Amino acid sequence: MHWFDDADAIAPALPAIWVVRTDANPRNLTERSALRRSIARRILARQLGRQEDEIVIDHDPAGQPLLTLPGTPHLHLSLATRSGVVAVGLARYPVGVDVERVDAQAAAPLDLLHPDERRLLEAVALTARPLAFARLWAAKEAYVKALGTGFARPPESFCVSLLSETRFGVLDPLRSAKSDGELRLMKNGGQDTLAAAAIVLG
Repeated sequence: MHWFDDADAIAPALPAIWVVRTDANPRNLTERSALRRSIARRILARQLGRQEDEIVIDHDPAGQPLLTLPGTPHLHLSLATRSGVVAVGLARYPVGVDVERVDAQAAAPLDLLHPDERRLLEAVALTARPLAFARLWAAKEAYVKALGTGFARPPESFCVSLLSETRFGVLDPLRSAKSDGELRLMKNGGQDTLAAAAIVLG
């Protein structure tokens, strides 16, 4: 998996993840959506050798973004926005990407986690817990995006394990194979630290 922080970077192969800082400060869902689509269209136009006005991003009934571009093999797309950062995932198989802000003041919603994830967080020092939760939740959201369900799939119904600072695993009783994804940590140019996660289900 290739990771980039520049919207103009062209990946030598897929899957690829772009996590791009912007100066934007979207105030609501409409502005976040517009920012996501604008950055995604720029990235996709560069990657696919097209003009930005050729790039059309639709959504399926579950809200999953769809890229339909004549003359291009079917590609899977995932988008996320948080604190002015836009993440775009592009792959030949189902892909999910998410970005979460590390919030030292917020209490982790333990009731939404798998029991093993709760135990993992409770074993982490209090000062490190916000970062661990942000990584965990970004991984969970990336996974349900790759599934195409979003959180219509209950978040406590599968278990994410943080394998290292850059990798996570998913154990899902509804899938026979274990899935692995990647993690990154970044700053948004201001005071926020963000955890990004991406996974491809092939």
